[in-house]
Amino acid sequence: MVGKNCFAIASDRRLGVQLQTIATDFQRIFKIHDKLFLGLSGLGSDAQTLHQRLVFRHKLYQLREERDMKPETFASLVSAMLYEKRFGPYFCQPVIAGLGEDDKPFICTMDSIGAKELAKDFVVAGTASESLYGACESMFKPDMDHEELFETISQALISSIDRDCLSGWGGHVYVV
Repeated sequence: MVGKNCFAIASDRRLGVQLQTIATDFQRIFKIHDKLFLGLSGLGSDAQTLHQRLVFRHKLYQLREERDMKPETFASLVSAMLYEKRFGPYFCQPVIAGLGEDDKPFICTMDSIGAKELAKDFVVAGTASESLYGACESMFKPDMDHEELFETISQALISSIDRDCLSGWGGHVYVV
C-alpha cells in the first residue's frame, strides 16, 4: 500500500500445508536494499529459492552497475525470471514495493509466470487476497503519512486474516 512518499508491505506469519500449520514464524518479506522490499506468497520452498536467486542477481547488478536497482528494474528482473520457468514455475506470487526516483512509491505484483500488475494504491497476493481487496478498498485513502499508513495496512491485514482459515499467526509490517 502506498502513502505520500512512503510505502508499506505486510504479510502474515503462517506456513502451512493445506489446513495443517507447520510454522508460525515464516518470513515472507525480504529486504533487497534500503528502498526495495520483496514479498513472496505461495509455496515456502519456492519462495526461499526465488529469494536466493533474486539476491544473487541483485548483487551481480550492484557489482556491474555500482548502484542499487530501481524498483521498476527489479520488477522486470523478477518477471523475466518467472517467465523463463513458465513450464515448471515457481509457485509464488511476488509483491514488489520500493521507492524510485524522488521517493516516488512503486508497487506491483505478478502471477507465477511473471505477468505484472501495476497499481497506484495497493496490491495484494496470497490465500486471503479476496478479503484483502475488500479491506484495502474500504480503508485506503490517498496521500497518507507513514503513521496513518501503518495503522491502515495493519487493520486491513488483521481484518482479512480473521476471514481466512489458511492465514494467520500474527503479521509483519514494514513502512519505508
